[in-house]
Amino acid sequence: MNNTSKSVLTAFVRTERLGPNLMRIAIAVVFMWIGALKFVSYEADSITPFVANSPVMSFFYNHPTEYKAHLTHEGQMVPELREWQTANNTYGFSTGLGIVEWAIAILVLAYPVSKRAALLGAFLSFATTLVTLSFLFTTPEAWVPALGDAQHGFPYLSGAGRLVLKDTMMLAGSWIIGVDAAKAILARREAPVRDEHPVEVTPARISGA
Repeated sequence: MNNTSKSVLTAFVRTERLGPNLMRIAIAVVFMWIGALKFVSYEADSITPFVANSPVMSFFYNHPTEYKAHLTHEGQMVPELREWQTANNTYGFSTGLGIVEWAIAILVLAYPVSKRAALLGAFLSFATTLVTLSFLFTTPEAWVPALGDAQHGFPYLSGAGRLVLKDTMMLAGSWIIGVDAAKAILARREAPVRDEHPVEVTPARISGA
């Protein structure tokens, strides 16, 4: 390895602290953007299959087993279907979920002010993403349906399934920022102990004897 390559790699390694910070920003952007869309009807409609089939979320809907007959495409406006979604509590649940996602984003970004809040945000981000990934196992719409093509079912992810699969990166990122916040909390706890027991500097140590 020549000196130029070594210098470039060394400079790159010095940006190590940038990684967790960028990850925090990226996770917060995702939660804020998608969370804001949860207040919009089309986004609330689009998550209906995931929520209706989820064993940990379906109880938020009033009529989860009837969703298939009332689905709309993004950009489509059908008043009758919107009325059903309203009666199903689709929009009420989506609004609540949007608030939760914004709260997680704010906690994640609180790292410079509160490491404990950031750790809580990382934990909630990890848990939320874990639930999202469970949709791959509970939502039929996550897989290509059998409509005549030989490629359907597992492992052929639909558009919705491919979006869900990408949350594996969010899961890993949540773990990274969680560990980083935990390290900062531990470092603060250990600092007073070191201050209470300063190293005694003797003449022998100064002289190197």
